[in-house]
Amino acid sequence: MDETVERGAAERSARGSTNTSYCEDEQTDHSERDHDDDDERSLPLREFYPYIRCALCNGFFIDATTITECLHTFCKSCIVRHFFYSNRCPNCAIVVHQTQPLYNIRPDRQLQDIVFKMVPYLEGDERSRICEFYKKRGLEVPKPVAVPAPAIKLPPRQRRDMLPQSVFTIPSELDMSLMLEFLGAEEGIANYKPLERKYVRVSGEATIHHVELFIRRKMELSPNYKVDVVCGEHLLEHCQSLREVCNTLGKHALQDGMLVLHFGLVLPAQ
Repeated sequence: MDETVERGAAERSARGSTNTSYCEDEQTDHSERDHDDDDERSLPLREFYPYIRCALCNGFFIDATTITECLHTFCKSCIVRHFFYSNRCPNCAIVVHQTQPLYNIRPDRQLQDIVFKMVPYLEGDERSRICEFYKKRGLEVPKPVAVPAPAIKLPPRQRRDMLPQSVFTIPSELDMSLMLEFLGAEEGIANYKPLERKYVRVSGEATIHHVELFIRRKMELSPNYKVDVVCGEHLLEHCQSLREVCNTLGKHALQDGMLVLHFGLVLPAQ
């Protein structure tokens, strides 16, 4: 762990300057691009900065690591160093773990792959810095990190011309983040566990019925209890998909990009 933090600190200044150069190069690219398929949306790379940059160092994610309690993501070295003096998430201040917050973080390799594909040269530059870090300290370079071949230095103008357009095509299907808020239980209902994790990542094709099953399992509910799920002021039907709920209610159903669902426990009608 100490080695991870030390390497992260040693690389931070170099990464910051590299990220700045990416931003400058990106701003010089054309802002619009014609597409053959009108059904696909393309956005400038800067529109994705809130999702691919670390809130602690303001650089692009390196070794993207997600907190399992709230699904916020940071660079690995940044969040490890943060947990040396705090057990709360830097974004939402939720308690990650009372004594060992490092137990509740996981590498997000899929997100890291996306960042490397979206930001030109970031992966190669990071590999070079890792190799340089180990060599300066007389340590063996880890096997997964191959020593990069010497890069051919190109004039800035030519390198900029070789960059792809800074756009990212949104896939037709995206995973969806849920925030489940417990409203309470009707009088007469007892013996249920609290919902410990209210943040859930699911498929947009999942239905309200799937959400109810998840709640029943986590709260160990009796089959005699009924779970009512609402979004805003709308009572949701079991057959409705989460994507349908988002499309129907629009931005009013979202908070910080997450679909907010409230639920309560009631007794079935006699």
